[in-house]
Amino acid sequence: MTQILDALPTDHPDKILCHYRNPTVQLQIIRITNIPHWYFERVVFASDVVIFEAVARAILEIHGSDGITTVLTDHIPCETLQL
Repeated sequence: MTQILDALPTDHPDKILCHYRNPTVQLQIIRITNIPHWYFERVVFASDVVIFEAVARAILEIHGSDGITTVLTDHIPCETLQL
């Protein structure tokens, strides 16, 4: 399933279109928290793709599930996810 969600506020002129694919067989939660006044969080099921707008300096956090809670597993610069 492909989703296009949560555009950035209009005061960010350096928007880029990005994509992330969950390569695991487990559910993941992806987040961007390093951009002031904007918070992005989505659940990504196994093999699903999420398409989203971000700014080049944004960092995508990948959180994997270990059963009861989530664990931060990776940080990916959004500029490397640009379409």
